[in-house]
Parts: sequence; C-alpha cells; structure tokens
Amino acid sequence: MSTTVTSFDNRFTRQFGAPVERVQQKVKGFLSEEVRAFIGRSPFLVMATADAEGRCDASPKGGRPGFVTVLDDRHLLIPDVAGNKLFQSYLNVEQSPGVGLIFFIPGVDRTVRVNGRATIVSREELERRKVEMSLHNPDDNAVMLQGIVVEVQEAYGHCPRALKFSDLWNVETIQANRAG
Repeated sequence: MSTTVTSFDNRFTRQFGAPVERVQQKVKGFLSEEVRAFIGRSPFLVMATADAEGRCDASPKGGRPGFVTVLDDRHLLIPDVAGNKLFQSYLNVEQSPGVGLIFFIPGVDRTVRVNGRATIVSREELERRKVEMSLHNPDDNAVMLQGIVVEVQEAYGHCPRALKFSDLWNVETIQANRAG
C-alpha cells in the first residue's frame, strides 16, 4: 500500500512559488510522534467530506482529549456520538471515502491536519477495540453509534498563521462573546 503525499508541482506552485523545503518535508504519509501527541491532546476536530458529486460537508467532532484513538502510525479511529441524525458525513464516506481532518487544542495556535480514506465501523467494532465514550458534559442523547477508521495518506502540523490572524483564542473576546 503506497502512501499519498501532496505533489508540490502544480499550477499554483508554478504561479506563486513552491513551499520551502522545510514545509514540504513536514507533510508525511504517516502519523509522526509529534502529530500523534497533538492528536492525543486534542478535544476537537473538524472532518471534511464530499459526496460523489463533490458536494461538501464539514462536521465537528469532540470529546475529552484523546477521544480519537491512534491505532498505529497509519490509522485513526474516531468514535461517533449521536448528534443531529443528518448523517451527511457518513453518506459522503459511503460514496467517496476521502476525508480531511483538522485537529485543534484550545489556546494553541498550531493545528494538525490529516487527510486520508475513511471506513465506517460498527458500534460492535468499537466495543471490540474497547473504545469508550469520553465526553465533557454528556447529555441524555450521548450514545456511541459507530465510528470511522481513517487510513492516513497525509499528516502534518499546520502553522499558526490563520489562528493568529483570527485572534481565535483571545480571552477578552471569548469572555465578551459569552456575555453578549
């Protein structure tokens, strides 16, 4: 099984320039120790999928840090807790298994990105792997339904620029938004 890593020879890099070698080298076809550690500390991710026609969906997933299980250096397991029951991501994965994940840690400007191929697994498979719900503030509907195993094709730490540009973790802004 070959790994997929982004090609840096495309019309955009020819027009605007390729990333520096250090940036190119950080994109790996596996989960490095640094990426694994970040995922282990992350309580939140956004999963992007698309259906066979290219219609996209981005779905938030959350739990206690470590709710996503690193199975090995090429596979992640994301448990699914009952939500709005629209199941757009799961319908998309059935049609087109490509997924993009971005992991966040509150207060940390860096993120981790993982791209790969998803497979839906049953609740029984999660139980077999001894995966348990790990949530802050569970409600009466918090039930683990199924999960997704992601075969990693690309994984890397992403620079802090976007989060710095947005000032996302500014405590004063957070407090003002809560009050408003």
